[in-house]
Amino acid sequence: MLVVVLGAFGAHALRARIPAELMASYQTGILYHLFHALGLLAVGLIAAHLPASGLVRAAGWLMLVGTVLFSGSLYVLAISGVRALGAVTPFGGFAFIAAWLLLAVALFRS
Repeated sequence: MLVVVLGAFGAHALRARIPAELMASYQTGILYHLFHALGLLAVGLIAAHLPASGLVRAAGWLMLVGTVLFSGSLYVLAISGVRALGAVTPFGGFAFIAAWLLLAVALFRS
């Protein structure tokens, strides 16, 4: 739900108010937010079949943290224009990569 609300906010409230470069950053945040919202749904389905897997649980937390750090920093950067916030974004990207790796290892081990 949150990604739909933020996407609509960007499309209707921000598009005319921020430069195209910042809008592109905002849209990147939306795209990754959407992918990882779906990833969290996949983690939930996998966790139902592998309830004892700490790797699956860790993957879910890393996707959540990645969404907050990656997408969240891009949202705030686009709205505020504070470019220093871009320094946080790679940490979210690392969390995403680690999450998918842990999920793959959990599935491989099962």
